[in-house]
Amino acid sequence: MKKILANDGIDDQGKLILEQAGFSVITEKVAQENLAKAINENKYEGLTVRSATKVRKEVIDACPNLRVIGRGGVGMDNIDVDYARSKGISVVNTPAASSLSVAELVFAHLFTLVRFFQDSNRQMPQKGNTEFDVLKKKYAGGIELSGKTIGIIGIGRIGQAVARIAIGMGMKVVAHDPFVKEAIIEFEVAGNKISVPVKTVSLDDVFASCDFITVHVPGGKLITKNEIAKMKNGVILVNASRGGVIDENDLLEALNSGKVAGAGLDVFEGEPKPKQELLQHSKVSLTPHIGAATKEAQERIGVELAKKLIESLK
Repeated sequence: MKKILANDGIDDQGKLILEQAGFSVITEKVAQENLAKAINENKYEGLTVRSATKVRKEVIDACPNLRVIGRGGVGMDNIDVDYARSKGISVVNTPAASSLSVAELVFAHLFTLVRFFQDSNRQMPQKGNTEFDVLKKKYAGGIELSGKTIGIIGIGRIGQAVARIAIGMGMKVVAHDPFVKEAIIEFEVAGNKISVPVKTVSLDDVFASCDFITVHVPGGKLITKNEIAKMKNGVILVNASRGGVIDENDLLEALNSGKVAGAGLDVFEGEPKPKQELLQHSKVSLTPHIGAATKEAQERIGVELAKKLIESLK
């Protein structure tokens, strides 16, 4: 029986599909330093990971029996993909499964920031019983998302899912993507199919025109103080893609000056130890890298991953 190590876990439905196909699936976590040894000793032919486990050249070279590496999620920066493939190992991921969950998290951060939940949820338990009217006045200047302009940097699957929600809420969508000239955002409303074209523009046009900007790119340092300077005063930024896409020191400076009114962060440069200044900032909405962490997304990821593993190990 072929054996697969799901080192960062796999949804029960995905595990069941693999077992029904005749595979043995082990979900006991192996420490990073013992990974190669465990793969060899147990003769695992398949390995699945999320973001925690790293599969670098050293592991790949040490595991000649390994035939497929599966990444549950989108980004594969924790895997030496090209090197693995050069050794004849299949590398697969699940780019579509978590798009909706990440997009909804983006809007959870936006709703939080425009109504100051990130601060009021800290202050109300401490002062709500003694300074209710003070807090009521403090948080009385919220704004609506409807009618505002959202900039989406990276209009792939996740970016399109963000656009779909934004359009449904009556927002204007502006997008930038060097690989896409126009994205067609498709809906189904009351049985009627609707398509809305979104043409992409330059980054500078996104920076200059948008009230909110969300980034959905695979990595790199995209937004620094130079880019922030081009944005509208009071812009709100969201990063649910990769830590470091928005320079955190420059972001803190812009939050403190008021140039940036708020930031929603699901990812951080120093994971799993983010900057304390960000964690304690009253203008930052925070989540601990949970973009794909919904029950529905995890099931979709597990099912898609299982099917790709079966295909690779035929």
